[in-house]
Amino acid sequence: MSAALAVAVMAAGAATLLLRPRGAGLEPAAVEATAYFSAGELARAEAFRGPQRVLGIAGILLSGGALALVALRPPAGLRAVLGRAGARPVLGAAAVGAAGSVALEVLGLPLGVIAHSRSVEFGLSTQAYGGWLADAAKAAGVGAVMTAGLAAGGVALVRRFPRRWWLPASASVVAVGVVLLLLSPVIVEPLFNRFEPLPPGELRDQVLDLARRSGVDVGEVYRVDASRRTTGANAYVGGLGPTKRVVLYDNLIDGFPRDQLLSVVAHELGHQRGRDLYRGLLWLALVAPAGALLAQRLAEAIAGGRPDRGTPSSTRRAGRSTLGAPAGLPALALAVALVSFLLGTASNALSRRVEARADLFALQVTRDPSAFIGLERGLSVRNVSDPSPPAALHLLFGTHPTTLERIGYGLEWERGGPR
Repeated sequence: MSAALAVAVMAAGAATLLLRPRGAGLEPAAVEATAYFSAGELARAEAFRGPQRVLGIAGILLSGGALALVALRPPAGLRAVLGRAGARPVLGAAAVGAAGSVALEVLGLPLGVIAHSRSVEFGLSTQAYGGWLADAAKAAGVGAVMTAGLAAGGVALVRRFPRRWWLPASASVVAVGVVLLLLSPVIVEPLFNRFEPLPPGELRDQVLDLARRSGVDVGEVYRVDASRRTTGANAYVGGLGPTKRVVLYDNLIDGFPRDQLLSVVAHELGHQRGRDLYRGLLWLALVAPAGALLAQRLAEAIAGGRPDRGTPSSTRRAGRSTLGAPAGLPALALAVALVSFLLGTASNALSRRVEARADLFALQVTRDPSAFIGLERGLSVRNVSDPSPPAALHLLFGTHPTTLERIGYGLEWERGGPR
C-alpha cells in the first residue's frame, strides 16, 4: 500500500511539473482587497462564501462518511441486497451503482437546499425551488446512468483481470475522459440549458477577429441562457474535435462592457491556443496508471478486512474475491473517491498554472490591462466571490488563481511585466 501511494504521489507531481505551461512567468503584483472592493462588497462576499464553504465541506464529509460506513460496516439488510445482486454480477453492479448514486444525491439534498436558499437570498440564483429540484433530478439521473456504466465496467474488469485490473482500468479512465469531453456539449449540457450560436453582428465579428489575431481556430461560439438559473457571469471552453466551442453566458454578454467581454473571450482563446484540454487529457493519461494501482490496493485492503487480521497477501486475496461482485462496489467506490481527492490536489495546481497562462495570453492579445482588471473585479462582485479565499482551502480546491492574484497579473503587465 505504501509503495503504491508513493508511486501515485510521484506520478502526479511529475506530470504536473512536466505539463505546466512554459512562459507563464508573470508574477502578480501585491494587491490589497480594499483597493478594489468596498467594505460592503467584501463583507457580503464573506457572509455568503463562508457558510457556503462549510456546506460544501459538510457535503464531502457526509458522502465520504456514508461510503466508509457501507464499505467497512455495511448494515445486514444492505449485505443481503448486495448478495442477491451477485447472482448476475455485471448487471447487478450496474443496478447497485445507479441506486448508490441516487442514494448519495438524496443524502446530500438537505445541504443542497440550504445552499440554494442562501444563493436565492443573496440574489445569485434566479431559480424557484421547482426549477432547482428539476435540475437536481436531471443531474441525479445523469449521474446514475454514468455510475451504472462505471460500476458494471469496473466489476467486469475485476472479474476478467483479478490481479492486474488496474492496467485496463487506467486505460478506461482516459477513454471515458475523452468521451465525456467529446459528447458532453451535445448530450449532457443541453439537458440543463439552451445553447445558440452567437448571431451575426458586431460582437460575433469582434470575436472572430480576435480569434484570427490570436491564431486560433475557435470552432463555434455559443450564447447560453445561464440567466434562467443564475445572475452570475462566466465563460468556458469545451468540447473536443467537432464539438469544440467557446460558450459565453448571456449574463456576461448583456451585463459587461464590450472591452471586458473581449478580455474573457481572449482568455478562453488562450486555452484553445495552449491546447489545454489536450494537456488535461495527457495529465490524466500519465497519472491514471499509478492512481488505478493505488485504488486497487486500497480497495482490496478495504474489502478484505483490516490488515491486522492476516498477512497483506491474504488481505489482498480476500479483497479480490469480493471486488469481483456487487458486494465489493462500496469498497471500490470509497477507494476511488479517496484516490481522486488525493490526485485532485495536483490536478488543481496544474489548473491554476494553466489559468494564469490564459490570463497572460488575454493581456498579450488585447493589450488592455484596465479591461482585464475591471473584468476580474466585476466577475467577483457579480458572482459574490471571495477575492482572497483561505489559503489552505484554495490550495486543495482552487482551480483558478484568486481574484486578487488575477488583478495583480493585470497590474504587473501594465507596469511592463513579461510580454
